[in-house]
Amino acid sequence: MKKIAIVYHSGFGHTLKQAEAVRDGAAGVENTEVNFINVDDVDDNWQTLAAADAMIFGTPTYMGTVSAPFKAFMDKSANVWFEQGWKDKLAAGFTNSASQSGDKLATLQSLAVFGAQHSMIWVSLGLLPGNNSSTGSVNDINRIGSSLGAMAQSNNDEGPEKGPIASDLETAKLLGQRVAEIAHGFSL
Repeated sequence: MKKIAIVYHSGFGHTLKQAEAVRDGAAGVENTEVNFINVDDVDDNWQTLAAADAMIFGTPTYMGTVSAPFKAFMDKSANVWFEQGWKDKLAAGFTNSASQSGDKLATLQSLAVFGAQHSMIWVSLGLLPGNNSSTGSVNDINRIGSSLGAMAQSNNDEGPEKGPIASDLETAKLLGQRVAEIAHGFSL
């Protein structure tokens, strides 16, 4: 049994939908236990994170980086970092913003650096970019074209019932599945 922890923050519900898709993708891999942890509840879940084989970090992109609650979780992990408690665990990430770009790449880079600081092993999205030719559309998986992690876009004047769109959620689901599958095949 491999254990995957999805650690996320969602300010308005859009990133929660993306996190649920990541969870569904990971949970669809046989012999995988998924723990779903809101950063607001992280203080009750440090043992769960210690037992995880992989962690998938998710946050909205606010002002070109992770949200303040997610950054607080990152900072709270300093004691784990000092002991290198997450060394050689797998890590991956996802983010959502209102803009097509919204500087989401900077957020994923922050998550990857966070994982690297903890001596974790980063898992990329593993999908070619979609929606980048005359035959492409917003319905393509990885329509925003990320490699580092899953990106989603949700209009800022609509609630989570309208976004992220299905292709972004499918991209997130495939990230969760990829991390779980790699966790099953990974050993040091």
